[in-house]
Amino acid sequence: MDLLQSYKDPDMEEEDDEVERQSDSRPATTTTSDQDPSPDSSPIRISLPSKSTAPKIDDTMLSLTVAGKLQSEAKKPLNPTQHVVSFNPTYDQLWAPVVGPAHPYAKDGLAQGLRNHKLGFVENAAIEPFVFDEQYNTFYKFGYAADPTENNYVGDVEALKQYDGVSVYNIPQHEQKKRKLEKKKETLEQLENEGNDLMDSEEVDNPATEAWLTKNRKSPWAGKREWLQGELTEEQKKYAEEHAKKKGEKEGGEKEKGEAHADKSTFHGKEERDYQGRSWIEPPKDAKASNDHCYIPKRLVHTWSGHTKGVSAIRFFPKFGHLILSAGMDSKVKIWDVFNSGKCMRTYMGHTKAVRDIWFCNDGSKFLTAGYDKNIKYWDTETGQVISTFSTGKIPYVVRLNPDEDKQNVLLAGMSDKKIVQWDMNSGQITQEYDQHLGAVNTITFVDNNRRFVTSSDDKSLRVWEYGIPVVIKYISEPHMHSMPSISLHPNTNWLACQSLDNQIIIYSTRERFQLNKKKRFAGHIVAGYACQVNFSPDGRFVMSGDGEGRCWFWDWKSCKVFRTLKCHEGVCIGSEWHPLEQSKVATCGWDGLIKYWD
Repeated sequence: MDLLQSYKDPDMEEEDDEVERQSDSRPATTTTSDQDPSPDSSPIRISLPSKSTAPKIDDTMLSLTVAGKLQSEAKKPLNPTQHVVSFNPTYDQLWAPVVGPAHPYAKDGLAQGLRNHKLGFVENAAIEPFVFDEQYNTFYKFGYAADPTENNYVGDVEALKQYDGVSVYNIPQHEQKKRKLEKKKETLEQLENEGNDLMDSEEVDNPATEAWLTKNRKSPWAGKREWLQGELTEEQKKYAEEHAKKKGEKEGGEKEKGEAHADKSTFHGKEERDYQGRSWIEPPKDAKASNDHCYIPKRLVHTWSGHTKGVSAIRFFPKFGHLILSAGMDSKVKIWDVFNSGKCMRTYMGHTKAVRDIWFCNDGSKFLTAGYDKNIKYWDTETGQVISTFSTGKIPYVVRLNPDEDKQNVLLAGMSDKKIVQWDMNSGQITQEYDQHLGAVNTITFVDNNRRFVTSSDDKSLRVWEYGIPVVIKYISEPHMHSMPSISLHPNTNWLACQSLDNQIIIYSTRERFQLNKKKRFAGHIVAGYACQVNFSPDGRFVMSGDGEGRCWFWDWKSCKVFRTLKCHEGVCIGSEWHPLEQSKVATCGWDGLIKYWD
């Protein structure tokens, strides 16, 4: 190292001095090499000035170009299709009409995407239609309007001062009328004054002159009150009578009643009374239950055919069952003999449309019918005469009499207008209306010693009512519930069997809470869409129902298992009734028009 230092150039020495000066100017770092130089230390680092290898470029033209582009963009109108604006547009640019890129194939040079009118692109002006209409009408009425671009008015300056700059919508209507009348009065006064000076008496008397017209000017309606009504033509009289009749009916508040029809009845038996003078409806003296145990029927015993259309309901004569009543869709009600001849005994013809429901009174001497002709009729079973007719103008779906012996004159009917109507049949007056359901009422079932009754409806709910009080005491409606078009009371009166349209029979308790019995559910039959009647055997051991395929199903009450099915009818088996005395006999009816008796 000493030898190398001895061979140093003077130029190198100068450079070393410069390096030392630079190192002195930098902050000193305490390292071991600076403190203790030795021959093994690293050589001195020389920092060289940095130089760029890229060639120098004059960017004056580039900056001028960018500035010119921005300047030209700032002068250009905005394109409505672009989403980003790279500069701050001026007010003039924002309000300039829309101009799109020129299109080589369009006649006006406007691209199809920008065209929204046959003349090009039409942009909505930033002015409300009401404000525009106000200024438009003000201009055509008073001759001036507000200029939207400046805080100024255009048009007739004198009119602006005269009317104090009001618009047509600012003037109240009574003020407008007042002004019109004042203006009219002024013109008439002017004409009169001018006319009095200029007109001669001859001109005033001559209808051909202007003076006479001015003097005798009248409104076109001036003589309207003096017009007297002439004699009406026959057509006008007829129309006036019809109108008066309709008006009278409307004012009288008469409700639409059911269709009127002559009531008839035909007796088909040999004689109405026997040699001892007993009526044909009297039950046999020896009719009584042979035993208390019921059995499931196996074979067909008898078929009654007489209805020309389907049979909608059947009812056995109360307590004895020696007669069976049937309601047909051919608008006829028939009563058939069960014990002896097995023939039709009487036909009751009082409805014009299909009969929906039938119900016997407690002793069977009278019965109710409800038809689609909106009538409810109360018949004498023996004579076939109609005792009374009731109607609200709506279709009755179900009719029931109060089962109490002292209330056999009380009729309840579930109507298509969501109401349950209660009549006193002695007076013919409506005594109560139970109006809470949201759909047509399908069933009425008395429970709790006839103090309450349960109703079901198309609204998929059950409602429990206190008899005579139109307030629901229990409302049962669950999301899983379906409409229940048939309900039957168990012989022990503790349970209700409800035919649910989801192809099952569900059981509710008739005690205070009316709870669903989840352990009892009878299924297997197809009844969706049909109001198939559900029923119990007299001893309560079996549950019975028809179905949509013409079968009759029997279930065991305790186990809920299917006991037997019988193919009864072609089509729907709509009704099924267990005989009240003969424990193994069942009657079924269907839409094939037949009533069948099974043993």
